[in-house]
Amino acid sequence: MALAAPTDDRADLPAGAVAPSGHYANADLLPVPVAQRTWTTYNFSALWVGMAHNIPSWTLASGLVALGMDWKQAVLTIALANVIVLVPMLLTGHAGPKYGIPFPVLARASFGLRGANLPALVRAAVACAWFGIQTWIGGQGIFVLLDRILPGDWAGARHLAGYPWPLWLCFVLFWALELAIIARGMQTLRRFENWAAPFVLAGAVVLLIWIAVKAGGFGPLLHQPSQLGWGSRFWKVFFPALMGMIGFWSTLALNIPDFTRFGAGQRAQAWGQSLGLPTTMTAFALLSVLVTSGAQAVYGTKDTTLWDPIALTAKSHNTIGLLYALLTVLVATISVNIAANVVSPAYDLSHLAPKVIGFRTGALITGVVGVLMFPWKLLSTPQLYIYTWLGFVGGVLGTVAGILIADYWIVRRAELHLSELYDPAGRYWYDAGWNWRAVAAFLVGGVLAVGGSYSAPGQGPYPHDGVIPFLKPLADYGWAVGLGTSLLLYTLFTAVAPPRRAAV
Repeated sequence: MALAAPTDDRADLPAGAVAPSGHYANADLLPVPVAQRTWTTYNFSALWVGMAHNIPSWTLASGLVALGMDWKQAVLTIALANVIVLVPMLLTGHAGPKYGIPFPVLARASFGLRGANLPALVRAAVACAWFGIQTWIGGQGIFVLLDRILPGDWAGARHLAGYPWPLWLCFVLFWALELAIIARGMQTLRRFENWAAPFVLAGAVVLLIWIAVKAGGFGPLLHQPSQLGWGSRFWKVFFPALMGMIGFWSTLALNIPDFTRFGAGQRAQAWGQSLGLPTTMTAFALLSVLVTSGAQAVYGTKDTTLWDPIALTAKSHNTIGLLYALLTVLVATISVNIAANVVSPAYDLSHLAPKVIGFRTGALITGVVGVLMFPWKLLSTPQLYIYTWLGFVGGVLGTVAGILIADYWIVRRAELHLSELYDPAGRYWYDAGWNWRAVAAFLVGGVLAVGGSYSAPGQGPYPHDGVIPFLKPLADYGWAVGLGTSLLLYTLFTAVAPPRRAAV
């Protein structure tokens, strides 16, 4: 099946042609028609503003300061990390506006029609876990603020499974609200992000003004020198921290085509992401440092809850302010959780069984799996679950990004045969639906990226010398190692043993 003439380089299936069908297609996985690719620069910028303004990203700078950096070093690290991760995001995002396809369908070009389930499942597992964690955090935020607003002692209510029953109620209601929004589809998400972005930003600025008025300034933090200096001690902390900051959004570097497929063109997605991601994350990090600095001046430097914006807001005695904060927490958490942690696994799960699972069904499955992963336990033991398990899988995701970039840009020069991405008789079928070149690059890159994982004595499940000791020096650079290795290996394997029907 030939492609129709592209409109401003955006490919579409031929007008009037029968859409791909069969085991590898459904309405949600098919290309978005060019006429429906309408997201503008503002839509993409708003998407990133909405996703970046959340509780975990607020506390990123605090983690770096805790490692010994001063505020300037922390903000610099976050800014550089987001500029770096923007590059693979723009490279993988290019296929979205051009072909209108989501991440798992793009992965078929490199992994094969069946093999694409491998990266899709890895990405979905991380997203389901993060969905549960963010939902629990949102539920906790609602619980803490309502406890201050409503009469009675919510924290002292009868406990179920170790937590007050009102907390469970807040968690379930928040979970249901998220699924109700995503069930209405991607256009509803776009409209939600459009107004959520400025609303959350305004909430953060209000918090800054409130604490500045109370503090009469921003306290001693901005004047504290770095504990690391700018010498060798700093660089030993900087590079692992940089990889961690990159890893924060490395998941979106894979599935960003899930959003860019609705883009009005390359300019919209490129400018929208460039204006939205690095600037927003840097500004938000700076904002969090300023607010926390002022809070330290008011409440003292020994209060360890000040880096948590919910705990800080709960110190207010103004009911209107607390209600506004409650609404801001709701909007901010829903914004990031739906966009970052529901859209991707919904498409990924749909890819497993296109005839059975659609986008909405995939979103509901994500919600259920996110709860079944017991997010309250994930948060109760962060060293073992979040920083170990999610960090481990996050390192592996870099290998997938390297393969996608190598296949799309180096091997195919951004040229795909759209209809054959759904056709088991086409060039992307490879061997029984799998491309061994991608699988081999994925396995080798993954071992190099995370094989040297280690833990400090008594602080994690890994040996102090690393799982594979001679790979330990690579462990602090896992994302970069995985991406670079898989990119080079996939390119090499394809050049040495090209597929029988090479596309170009």
